[in-house]
Amino acid sequence: MSAADPGFPCPLCQGPSLRRFLRHGHGIRDCVRCQHRFAALATPADHVAHIYGDDYFHGGGAGYTDYLSEAELLRDRARWYARRLRRWVRTGTLLDVGAAAGFTLQGFQQLGWKGEGIEPNAAMADHACQQGVNVAVGTLEDHPGRERYDLITLLQVIAHFVDPFHALQSAARLTRPQGYWLIETWDRDSWTARLWGRRWHEYSPPSVLHWFSRRSLGAFLGRLGFREIAHGRPSKWISARHATSLIAHALGDNWFGRLSSRFSQLVPARLVLPYPAEDLFWALYQKTTKGEDDPTEATRMGER
Repeated sequence: MSAADPGFPCPLCQGPSLRRFLRHGHGIRDCVRCQHRFAALATPADHVAHIYGDDYFHGGGAGYTDYLSEAELLRDRARWYARRLRRWVRTGTLLDVGAAAGFTLQGFQQLGWKGEGIEPNAAMADHACQQGVNVAVGTLEDHPGRERYDLITLLQVIAHFVDPFHALQSAARLTRPQGYWLIETWDRDSWTARLWGRRWHEYSPPSVLHWFSRRSLGAFLGRLGFREIAHGRPSKWISARHATSLIAHALGDNWFGRLSSRFSQLVPARLVLPYPAEDLFWALYQKTTKGEDDPTEATRMGER
């Protein structure tokens, strides 16, 4: 095992880290202080624009083969969450982060929520606006708004942040006192992740940059003034074409991966499959009294 390297500080706490293994040419590292797992990525200024450009939504690989064709699947997932949340949260105002073409926002709106989205891909945001859904072009870190929301949704988003600490500081500033965050992300402590080890399909930098467990995410959000009040496994369906494309990407550039990639193009676009969500979790977090004072003043451990 290599010695802890201060040259690759943890993005959550600035602690030194150890490289565990290499994946897609990027070192996967663990923080020795808070045990966060992250990709050692020399992130250029245009990382978000480059990784989440149009190819991400239409080019397959680590992204989607045809994002727009999955509209109803995404609306249905949002409606599932909106119904689920009724036990803890009243309908109100919503900010959907990584809103893409606005399908998740539409699903929540259909069940009484009002709000808007933010999305770095201009083509996706434009598609949403053409459908009457208010999605602005931008990132959470740079969100200029002063409005505070009852709920911020981060569904399959937190693992992609270049700087999750500052992104979620911004989210805390935009959350009303006693407001909520709904987060869905991959579970690095899941049985699936443990079984596959470094070959787990979600070790896919430079698209995915962070891997949390429910415990590690809860500890991190606690420092930002949020506490978990509910959690579970999502009900998730995925298009068969998207699934086979992801499998081909995970297998890499070998004969089996290339064969899988060709096969993915033959799968009917409308065929959908249930996703075995054992390696996913969702959790609902509430802003605490401590976090109401001034969430923008929260600091990383070691930055004082």
